[in-house]
Amino acid sequence: MFRTHKDCDKIIHLKILYQLKIYKEIVPLTENDVFVIINSEKIGFDYPIHYHSTYELTLVLHSSGNRIIGDSVEKYKSNDLVLIGPEIYHKWDDDDVLPEKRNNAHVITIQFSKELFNQSILSKKEFFPIKSLLNDSQRGFRFTDETFRIIALKIQNLVTIKGFEAVIEFLKILYTLSISKDKRHLASEGFTSIKDDEKGDRVNKMYTYILTHFNDPNLRITDLAQEANMSTSAFGHFFKKSSNKSFTQFVVDLRLGYASKLLINSNYSISEIAYKSGFNNIANFNRLFKKNKATTPKQYSQNLMQSNNFNWEKQLTPNQFIPANK
Repeated sequence: MFRTHKDCDKIIHLKILYQLKIYKEIVPLTENDVFVIINSEKIGFDYPIHYHSTYELTLVLHSSGNRIIGDSVEKYKSNDLVLIGPEIYHKWDDDDVLPEKRNNAHVITIQFSKELFNQSILSKKEFFPIKSLLNDSQRGFRFTDETFRIIALKIQNLVTIKGFEAVIEFLKILYTLSISKDKRHLASEGFTSIKDDEKGDRVNKMYTYILTHFNDPNLRITDLAQEANMSTSAFGHFFKKSSNKSFTQFVVDLRLGYASKLLINSNYSISEIAYKSGFNNIANFNRLFKKNKATTPKQYSQNLMQSNNFNWEKQLTPNQFIPANK
C-alpha cells in the first residue's frame, strides 16, 4: 500500500520527468507583462514535451497531428482551442514536419502568469467564473462549437491591438471561456492534482478519503457511506450531484489516470501497474483502459515514448527549454 496519494504523486512525477526527458520552457513573459501573445505562421510545432509555470491558451488555426496534455493523447486538427494550467506537461506533434507542409501552419499562443490575478481580485463575485476556470484548467480544457468561433475571432483580433484595449480584450476572452458550456477536460483526475477549495468540508472529506484509498481494490461505496453517516443510496445521489459522476466511474478514472503515470515508468510491468492502481484483475484493467483511452496500456506507453523523440537541430521556434531535472 502506498503512503498517501500526494506522496506517490510527487515520486511518480519525478520519475516521469527523468524517464521522458521533459523540458521546462523559459517563457518570454516578464513581470511587467499582463500576457504575451505569440503568432506563429509557417513554423508549426517543433518543441519537445515540456511544461512551464504559466497558463497557456493555444489556438490552432491550421495544423494537425497528436496532442499530449498530461495523460490525454488525442488527434487534433485545424480549429483546435486548448487552455492548460501551470506545470502540466504537454506537446503538439505535427503530422507533417516537412518545410513545404509547414507553410500552411498557423498557431496563436497566449501565456499569462499564475500571479496575474491575486486572491483579492478573485474573491470579487464578478471574477468567480474566471477563478473557477483557472482552478479547473489544471487538467486542461478543450473548447469547441460556438465558444471556439467566438474566441478564435477574439484571439486573432488580439494580435492586432495593443495597450489597455488589448488587456480588456484579454479579460473578455477569459470570461467567455469561463462561462462556456462547450468545454471538456483533457487530462484525467488521477493524473493531476484535484483542487476542491470551493467545495464544502463534507465534500472535501469525501474526496480526501477516496484519494487516500483509491488504489485499494476493496474500496466500496459502502465505506464512504459509513464515513458520511449516510445510507448507500443517499450517498450515491450525493456523490453524483457533487462530482457529476457515479462513485464507480470516479474511482475508475482516478485509477486509470494513476496507471497512466506508472505506464510511463518502465520499472513496472503492466500487471504490476494494474494492481498498484487498484485493479485486482488484469483483464478488467486492460478492458477499462482501452475503453477509456481507446488504446491498450502497452500501446499507450509506446506511443508516448515515441512522441518523446525530438531533433534539436531542426528547431525553428525561438522558445528556450532546459531539462526539467537540472
